[in-house]
Amino acid sequence: MAKGKEKPLTGEGQSLIWKKLLRYIKKYRLHLLLSLVFAALSSVLALYVPILTGRAIDCIVTKGQVDFDGVRHILSQLVAVAAVTAAAQWMMNICNNKITYQVVRDLRADAFAKIEILPLKYLDAHSNGELVSRVIADADQVADGLLMGFTQLFAGVITILGTLCFMVSIQYKIALVVICITPVSLFVASFIAKRTFAMFKLQSEARGEQTALVEEMVSNQKVVQAFGQEEETLRRFDEIGGRLETYYRKATFFSSLTNPCTRFVNSLVYTGVGIFGAVFAVMGGISVGQLASFLSYANQYTKPFNEISGVITELQNALACAGRIINLIEEEPQAPEASDAAALKDVQGNVSLRRVDFSYVQGKPLIEGFDLSVRPGQRVAIVGPTGCGKTTLINLLMRFYDVDGGSITVDGKDIRSVTRTSLRASYGMVLQETWLREGTVYDNIRMGVKDATKEDVIRAAKASHAHSFIRRLSQGYDTVITEEGGGLSQGQKQLLCIARVMLSLPPMLILDEATSSIDTRTELKIQNAFAKMMDGRTSFIVAHRLSTIKEADMILVMKDGKILEQGNHEKLLAKNGFYATLYNSQFLPSEA
Repeated sequence: MAKGKEKPLTGEGQSLIWKKLLRYIKKYRLHLLLSLVFAALSSVLALYVPILTGRAIDCIVTKGQVDFDGVRHILSQLVAVAAVTAAAQWMMNICNNKITYQVVRDLRADAFAKIEILPLKYLDAHSNGELVSRVIADADQVADGLLMGFTQLFAGVITILGTLCFMVSIQYKIALVVICITPVSLFVASFIAKRTFAMFKLQSEARGEQTALVEEMVSNQKVVQAFGQEEETLRRFDEIGGRLETYYRKATFFSSLTNPCTRFVNSLVYTGVGIFGAVFAVMGGISVGQLASFLSYANQYTKPFNEISGVITELQNALACAGRIINLIEEEPQAPEASDAAALKDVQGNVSLRRVDFSYVQGKPLIEGFDLSVRPGQRVAIVGPTGCGKTTLINLLMRFYDVDGGSITVDGKDIRSVTRTSLRASYGMVLQETWLREGTVYDNIRMGVKDATKEDVIRAAKASHAHSFIRRLSQGYDTVITEEGGGLSQGQKQLLCIARVMLSLPPMLILDEATSSIDTRTELKIQNAFAKMMDGRTSFIVAHRLSTIKEADMILVMKDGKILEQGNHEKLLAKNGFYATLYNSQFLPSEA
């Protein structure tokens, strides 16, 4: 399955994603405000500690001249400040956790809701694993980045500004030394951020490819082994893993520059403060205690730059992942229903297709000028070679795809003017590909009829000849099965899907190779059950085994998206045309 590629993000694109991400954060502005308040409180109190330490040092003038009362008073202040600081940091972390995980929850909810309404052409162009990677793995990366950002970025910025204010209040001339060296830290952070974002985005995309491949291989392992594709699969996995390793390595390299570079800047700041502070202390411009406070502030001032550089690196990764989720959320949904769309009610089953045109790829038409009229209660069989448009016709009837031209009506109403839910509820559909959900056998059968009783479910299971094998399961109808069917055979899974339709009994039916995985003996029994179920219901039957459609009221022989022949079994055989050739190729191979 082809994988949709994302356009690379420019600087403007990154800014746009931040704005979109902020829309999610704005909903929790109260927690954001409280987080800022607690961050400011904890940072300011932490910055007040060096002032108290400097005063304590100044209380110790020389041997025998120590102001013990002053020292005790300062120590009690230090204890109180430490306690309040710890409480403020604890409250800040609670607010940050609340914001982060609620934002990620909202992102996941919106992404999942969008998947529910995306057109099939988008889902056909993106692998399941890649979409899962966006909703799960990328959302986790966003959570990690936001949590680190909220926890360290606010406190770091406030610490830097507060430190500068305290240093200026002590001795503004020495503070100017610190301010002059600050642009070096900003340059380092900017240099690293620009180079890490691109690598983190490529890393996120490669991780999505890897998840998609693993999901594909796990779900199709039998096919892989049957066709000896183990080595080819390993080669593909190694190729993706190799690219992922390269992106990880480059991203790690650039992000690892953060610590040594910022430490170098830290050393410059500390050295500058130490030299100029010592000179001022000797000249009597500041006391020894104030110099100690200044050196402590110089150390605290540079420390947030280390943390902020790390935060920026993590936020770059989060931004790349957020971009992938937001791109999914902003994908064009399926065509919206008309504002005056009404629900289909009391469906009789009169289906009409007029001059229908359709193509999956623009410029490559599949169905052109298709006309068909089906009366209520008719059984219409659709046959033809692979790729002739049989399943496409079913997709159009169910409005999984919209027609490019012409119209499809049910009881005289254009299906684009009615709600999709009511349209699809009017059809009972059994496909060649079975779909079960994790839950009990009972819940799987009653999926479309939530108020069905146990007796109703058993009656439908008996009609579909599924009752006998269900009784043999460990817990009967209460046996829990996985979405892959667990230990059930393909035929048994298909019987459950047939029982599901026989329980709901909608006014119209679609049977697309509905008995392809069932043994011949059981198929004959089910055909009789289908005949009873189809009585009085408009039915569309797609089948390759032509023996199953002899009793159809109308047989459409399709080729290249057009109706080649039309009629019942006897008439089409008498024509000795394409249908006769298909039929004879199945039952008279030697003569064919």
